[in-house]
Amino acid sequence: MEDQELQKNSRVVKVDSPESWNFYVRQAKNQACPIVAHFTASWCIPSVFMNSFFEDLASSYKDALFLIVDVDEVKEVARRLKVKAMPTFMFLKDGNTMDKLVGANPDEIKKRVDGFVQSSRLVHIA
Repeated sequence: MEDQELQKNSRVVKVDSPESWNFYVRQAKNQACPIVAHFTASWCIPSVFMNSFFEDLASSYKDALFLIVDVDEVKEVARRLKVKAMPTFMFLKDGNTMDKLVGANPDEIKKRVDGFVQSSRLVHIA
């Protein structure tokens, strides 16, 4: 029950198909909203470890769309984006990959998310 409650309040959107990936990317592009995507796998302990950190980031950066993609459930998207290791974090703007970080390094991920979201705000204002 508590887990369901957490999911309801989550700002992280789970991608469960190539169609939902395309939908969210299109929606973000139309709204000039940056995307931070966490490619994960249930069998990868560092990926699982990063889930709560990713939730916290999503709560802090409300003007970005945070997506979580299980590479075993949505293989086509992972293959298309050349995700080879988990966790992989991708930063997308206008449907294009702007940056990519592989590994469970919370400090580096936060730094990159901050820089990415800040630069997206500046571009949006200009």
